[in-house]
Amino acid sequence: MSSLLESCQLIDQSSAALSTVAVAVAALSCEAARANLSAFDLTDSGDGSVAKDDIGVSSDIKILLNGSKLAVSSNKGDDKFNTNSFSMIPVVYGNVREAVKSLHSVIRVVSNSGEKFGGKVLHLCFELRNLGESSLERVRLNLGSISVEGLKDIFEKECLSEESLRNGVKLAVDAELEKDHVKLAKDVVLVLGIVWKIVAWEAVTAFFVLEGIEGLNEKNGGKGGEVDGGHVKSEKKKKKKVLLGRGTSFIVEMIKDRLMSKGDGLEKIVLEFLSLLDPKSPDFDGLLKKVKDILESNESRRIPKTPKGTRDFAKEQMAIRKKAFSIITKVFERHCATALDTPAFELKETLTGKYGEDSKLIYDLADQGGELCSLRYDLTVPFSRYVAMNGLTSFKRYHIDKVWRRDNPSKGRYREFYQCDFDIAGQYEKMGPDFEVVRILSEVLNALNIGDYEIKLNHRKLLDGVLDICGVPPAKFRTICSSIDKLDKQSFEQVKKEMVEEKGLSVETADKIGTFVKIRGPPLELLSKIMGGTEGTELLKHDASKEALGDLSLLFDALDKSRCIGKVVFDLSLARGIDYYTGVIFEAAFKGGVQVGSIGAGGRYDNLIGNFGTKQVPAVGMSLGIERVLTIMEDKAQNQAVRATETQVLVGVLGDKLWVAAELVSELWDVDIKAEYKVHKKVMKHIEYAIDSKIPWMIIVGERELNEGIVKLKNIETTNEEVIPRSKLVEELQKRLNPSN
Repeated sequence: MSSLLESCQLIDQSSAALSTVAVAVAALSCEAARANLSAFDLTDSGDGSVAKDDIGVSSDIKILLNGSKLAVSSNKGDDKFNTNSFSMIPVVYGNVREAVKSLHSVIRVVSNSGEKFGGKVLHLCFELRNLGESSLERVRLNLGSISVEGLKDIFEKECLSEESLRNGVKLAVDAELEKDHVKLAKDVVLVLGIVWKIVAWEAVTAFFVLEGIEGLNEKNGGKGGEVDGGHVKSEKKKKKKVLLGRGTSFIVEMIKDRLMSKGDGLEKIVLEFLSLLDPKSPDFDGLLKKVKDILESNESRRIPKTPKGTRDFAKEQMAIRKKAFSIITKVFERHCATALDTPAFELKETLTGKYGEDSKLIYDLADQGGELCSLRYDLTVPFSRYVAMNGLTSFKRYHIDKVWRRDNPSKGRYREFYQCDFDIAGQYEKMGPDFEVVRILSEVLNALNIGDYEIKLNHRKLLDGVLDICGVPPAKFRTICSSIDKLDKQSFEQVKKEMVEEKGLSVETADKIGTFVKIRGPPLELLSKIMGGTEGTELLKHDASKEALGDLSLLFDALDKSRCIGKVVFDLSLARGIDYYTGVIFEAAFKGGVQVGSIGAGGRYDNLIGNFGTKQVPAVGMSLGIERVLTIMEDKAQNQAVRATETQVLVGVLGDKLWVAAELVSELWDVDIKAEYKVHKKVMKHIEYAIDSKIPWMIIVGERELNEGIVKLKNIETTNEEVIPRSKLVEELQKRLNPSN
């Protein structure tokens, strides 16, 4: 067993070093290939959808390349190099880091269990193979860009290939199947050795792309010419120096210092280079320490982070959000609602007991010696408190604001997020407000143009009738509803197990519930079928469910006449876990490719307002899951140009006269033209900025224009330029911006 432990410790240490050095080498390849760095713009979205190790790798790459003039940070990179060779680095290398940490955690606490080592070691072996294959792709890319003769021949003698990696992994898999964990560890050591060689060759090839052999000659006092005993011919033209990243430049200089005094001839230089990246080499620890120092001392490591479950929104995201909120507000105001704002936190007693099992997700604020308060969980309870507090008997309002939930962040689930609510409180014609809020939800989703969706609809009294008929005690109605509400994420067998084992129902009762909650279909057809079938006979004998079926008949007729019933599905499994619902309940789900869960929901809550100690005021409302809707919109916008600003005109002043820019742009601002300015001596800097920012018009003013009392007006899309009198600038611009006026 000591042999196994020693092998695993060697794998642990060597893999940990590899996970650091390989990232530095990949950064060199990014510069060698002038790669697009957009794949490394990973941030913690707050919902757990991006692995932390992937983010860590991306951060390390950007630290190493900070200040580089070779790797590009936008979509301007050479398409030849915008491949998986670079875009997959965060995922592939992040997975290795995760696997190394997993193995390390076991080695620390286990010293005599091959079983526990085996799975972790084999998992790491697979991830090492992926890293090796990724690095090998970049070796070949680099070799294709090198003018150093003979280097490719030396590489081919090594016989490094995907096949050698896969054969090594196959041996490891066979050893694990045979439960020979000592052999497994030794096989993984061999795979690890192959990966180290590949990464070393990636470093060699990237270095020669960046520096050529001339870099070594310059370091040796500027002596040019051939390297004795080798096949390297220096180019006649001196290679133009390009600024590398602050981190990668340190590494390149360290390599130069090491190679300068170590023999002549290409083959000897390469062998010396490869030995520098050999973990058994006496100089390896110095290289590893240097890379770690660069990464750990960098100021970027001390940049503050957002809390889990929260996120920042960049300018492109804000443009999409602003558009969405504008569309939603327009729909809400079309239905004649007024806006309402309430405090971000409420008295704790206001929120307590309103959310059933989800009450545990309420954020309580620390007691500062005054009132006990909590952050609002939704916008419905504060609305009800407002209506009760002000003695209102009718109120149609909308509210768009943030809410907070102490939830575990996951994809599409945050701790801080926006809700967009529309509620109608008061006495109205039966089912009239219910029809309107369902119609509003449909209008909003149509206006946002997200794609296909459905609105599942049920009635809380119908569900209560089903539970009563099935033999569920009334005291357990709400907790069983919480279980049924999970049917959109779990199978009925899983929900049944919870109802029986955790909530005390009999198997027979749970099975009977199953016969009802599996009923689903088009509203009018299904309602007619229920009313005339066996289920209807039982339900019509029950007062609550009979009343619910009557409500649904009115609602479905109204939705049919309003031409929005095609998106509605009558679904008896819909339960909505929140306690305060008393009538119609509904939930919208996106049916497109992005998996986001519920995108909107609502229902009737006739008793909530009265719970605040005033007279009962019936109410119904809907809430749009705007964060999930925005995820869909952002996904659709990925291949579309999104303007972060609405700038109509760029005032470009050639030179350094700020007062000229101030005078011109102020004239435009005064007549409500959306304009910005730049002062720079190079006209192309202005034009490039206008193109990148998608600004349609540009005013160009230099010394000649100032002297002659003119300006140049440029259409960025057509590239046409016109000369117009300075005195008519505003008039001419307005004609072009508003041609119909």
